[in-house]
Amino acid sequence: MMFAFISPLQIKDDWPGYSLDLFSYPAHYSGDLDCVIIPHGVIMDRTERLARNIMDDLGDHAIVVLCVLKGGYQFCADLVDRIKDLSHNSNRTIPMTVHFIRLKSYLNDESTEDLHILGGEDLSFLAGKGIVGTGKTMKTLLKHVEAFGPKMIKVAGLLVKRVLHSSACVPDYVGFEIPNRFVVGYALDYNEYFRDLNHICVISNTGKMKYKI
Repeated sequence: MMFAFISPLQIKDDWPGYSLDLFSYPAHYSGDLDCVIIPHGVIMDRTERLARNIMDDLGDHAIVVLCVLKGGYQFCADLVDRIKDLSHNSNRTIPMTVHFIRLKSYLNDESTEDLHILGGEDLSFLAGKGIVGTGKTMKTLLKHVEAFGPKMIKVAGLLVKRVLHSSACVPDYVGFEIPNRFVVGYALDYNEYFRDLNHICVISNTGKMKYKI
């Protein structure tokens, strides 16, 4: 079966983002953010488009959704909801089960080589199944998942960053391609803060210092 790669929505390097004054956001983050780079409504519309692409490719195939916590939980939940809505209103359907694992690889705003996989020690239930994985730091995780013999693996990611000479895994379904800036919100965190922010925003230097550990 062939699957067409769908290009992500590209956000240019010189995009200044939207002024925070144009949006509602938690007052306790005042001064901690530079701008809104992707508003919540745009995220939701793009997620529905990705759900339609997955339906077109995988409709009638039972799949296991492997959600990478914590940063991937909101995108995963919204993507699964959109797939369910489409499935309920279509002659094609995708029976789904959802499982969760957790990866940790960041210290403050720096990615580290020390990757921990929690909850994924035994994924034997994936044998012979189709998988749609969601989340970040996928390259190492994919090697781990492949050892359990799934029939098919597809990766859905809300964001990919443009990084020169990067060898990172490129998801099969991508929401947005963004500049190499540290972003927070929509469950993406900086030391566990900003997960309660609906929009995806660029953290300010003040915010980095305020929540640094």
